[in-house]
Amino acid sequence: MSRTGSTDDGDELLARLGTLIAQARAQAEGQRSRVELAVALQRGMLPRGLPVADGVRLAVRYSPAYQGLNVGGDWYDAFTMPDGRLGLSIGDVQGHNIEAAAFMGQVRVGLRALASVDSDPGEILARTNELLLSLSSDLFATCTFMRLDPVSRLMESARAGHLPCVWATSDGRSGVTEDEGGPPLGIQSGVVYPVTRYRLDTGGVFVMLTDGVVEGPSMRLDEGLDQVVRLAGIAAVARMDTDALAAAVIKQAERVGHDDDAAVLVIGHDGPGARP
Repeated sequence: MSRTGSTDDGDELLARLGTLIAQARAQAEGQRSRVELAVALQRGMLPRGLPVADGVRLAVRYSPAYQGLNVGGDWYDAFTMPDGRLGLSIGDVQGHNIEAAAFMGQVRVGLRALASVDSDPGEILARTNELLLSLSSDLFATCTFMRLDPVSRLMESARAGHLPCVWATSDGRSGVTEDEGGPPLGIQSGVVYPVTRYRLDTGGVFVMLTDGVVEGPSMRLDEGLDQVVRLAGIAAVARMDTDALAAAVIKQAERVGHDDDAAVLVIGHDGPGARP
């Protein structure tokens, strides 16, 4: 029996394996490049600084997910509105790719632009919803938009399919907001988003977050929210700095499995004995 045929077959098999390996490497490099571009888009679209208002303390954390070389479209934002109140938003775009990251930028910019025309949170979400529908995109976004008056500490919130916020007061009370809310942005026309009002107590905190912080393979959503409620309650009673609370909350993403982006925006108000 001749061994030439076997040798030729082996060489051909090795050549094919080499080609497949080269193709796999090229695809992996291409996917890695797309992820790096998406992360760059995300970071470039997030605010570089936070507004300053007397007595108000803001802190943020953001951690992109890399599971499966995917990246999503979570965002946070905080800015001063024309009337001197603060606009605060957080949200999550459906999808994990460059398109989701780019769509996130459109939502964030749309919210800011419309907030300069009408400061009512419900109207801002309604107009943003119509704007996104006019773009004819297949994507949609969940979002919470809050308007905070630093003087009266009145917080007005509207929610579009997003997670509730977590709150805590310096006297030891804590929980999850129970506002009505409406559907995500970019799905249905003519939606009305109800506005719910809260008071940011002196020494109290509100925590806005995305689901990557509280839900994942290792933890159910209700369990994750309970953990953040516990952290916020401890922070308020102990007069913990908002930056320390934001850092503690984002660590929650590691415990839930963190297979999604994670964003946190903490709002606090100085109380007696607070740090300068």
